[in-house]
Amino acid sequence: MSLRDRLHVKVGIAARGFVLIALLTPVLWYQDTHALLALLAIGVVWAVVTVTELRPSVASMVLVGLEGIAVGAITGLAVEESLAVLGALAVPPFTAGLHRGVRGVAVALSATLAALVLVAVLVGDPPTQKTGFDLFSWAMTALGLGLIGAFLRSTLRERADPLAPYHYAQTLIRQLIDLSGGLDSGLDPVALGGAILSNVRDELPASALVVHIPRGDTLTPLVSKNMAPDGDVADTEDLAVEAWAVGAPVLSGRVFAFPLATSAGTTAVVAGVLSERVDLDQLGAPERIRGLMQSLDKTAVHLDTALLFSAFRDSATAEERRRLAREIHDGVAQDIASLGYLVDALRAGDNTPSQSERIDLLRDRITAVVAEIRRSVVTLRTSVGSAESLGTAIGSIARNLSEVSGVPIHVTLDEHTARLRPEVEAELFRIAQEAMNNAVRHAHATAIDVHCQVHAPDARITVADNGRGLQEAGPNSHGLDIMRERALLINAGLELGENVGGGFSVTVRVPASRMPEATDPSAGRAKIGA
Repeated sequence: MSLRDRLHVKVGIAARGFVLIALLTPVLWYQDTHALLALLAIGVVWAVVTVTELRPSVASMVLVGLEGIAVGAITGLAVEESLAVLGALAVPPFTAGLHRGVRGVAVALSATLAALVLVAVLVGDPPTQKTGFDLFSWAMTALGLGLIGAFLRSTLRERADPLAPYHYAQTLIRQLIDLSGGLDSGLDPVALGGAILSNVRDELPASALVVHIPRGDTLTPLVSKNMAPDGDVADTEDLAVEAWAVGAPVLSGRVFAFPLATSAGTTAVVAGVLSERVDLDQLGAPERIRGLMQSLDKTAVHLDTALLFSAFRDSATAEERRRLAREIHDGVAQDIASLGYLVDALRAGDNTPSQSERIDLLRDRITAVVAEIRRSVVTLRTSVGSAESLGTAIGSIARNLSEVSGVPIHVTLDEHTARLRPEVEAELFRIAQEAMNNAVRHAHATAIDVHCQVHAPDARITVADNGRGLQEAGPNSHGLDIMRERALLINAGLELGENVGGGFSVTVRVPASRMPEATDPSAGRAKIGA
């Protein structure tokens, strides 16, 4: 018996047991002897049927008919003495629907009603009008439960379609494409955050403003702006967290924060510092902030939609990278590595000096290809996680790359606790990764320096090497173009140039305007690799 059939039997046992207990309880309470005997007889029939169902050799349709006849006959003998037994009529069609579908329901219901009416007429007077009405009601109930049983059978028998998630995704993506034409505000979170800051600046004379978005249990700056020397967005962090927690605007001195919410929850938190030139009593800041919250409801929906789209895009690409890494590691990498064993076997044989030299060259080329594939697998599988910071992720990939290539990589980190948006961190990580890979593969560098400075929402990453500098791009070289495209996706600036002492450097900044050099003496420096 298959697992699906055993599940049908278990559901049938549960249904019979539940109905029997439900009918016996009032019968025992009122001490209805006729109904008690009838229900005990029906219980014996159900026990026999259940045991028989466990034997696949018995035709299920025959068993369906016999159960219906037995239950109908017993009910017909007792129906004039007690109407309580009529509830048993609902079970045979339900279990028949589980085992045989709609056909089973028809057979069970017909057999049950025919046996009941026939036995009732043979052993006594024809059913009264009240008995006939009750019998019709239970027959309709039995029909309904039978159809439910047939539906459960079809549901349990359905095989999972491995392409079903993709078909559903296709439908949703097509709908998104159709809807995107009507999105007048676009799907760029940074642009929408900037629009929010402009609206707030029009209503409140602020010297500093920042839009935070939730990321797990913390808030991440989306976009910020300092309009005056007396404004610093760092002063707003604690108040922004408080406004997020209470879901209401908060005002402390000249620092304010208020949440922007949609039906799905808090989408963002706007915080800022009011200008020192403004009289707070005359400004009426609480009333203006409440008015801003209402007027920005529409923009909050726009921003929430853009953030959802970014999250979907990042999730889809991350899974595709992992899939490619698995296929490369388990397929191409294993096949090429096996060629190395064949070459070793050839090398062990009798060869001329010229043949040995060519075999050694072939072995070196295979080793180089395997090392390149391993680097590609590491590149595909490594990403910025929710627990580790951008700098930690860059340090991890640098360590792996250094172990594979033997090139020492020095990583300097200067990070604040506030995180960048996930899509920004992902693109910055891939740019730094591509720059390090290029330094190893193409520039033949013997040392690489990486500096990662993250003061959210600003960031700057520099990868400098002592290699051969910028070489003429080959026909299949797309690394620099890919880095430019990634920088464009997050509105970052990308600078490429030769180092004064030789070598090449890549610098990416968010936003595109120049970020000042790190002056924090606590910035950590770690040497990774040989």
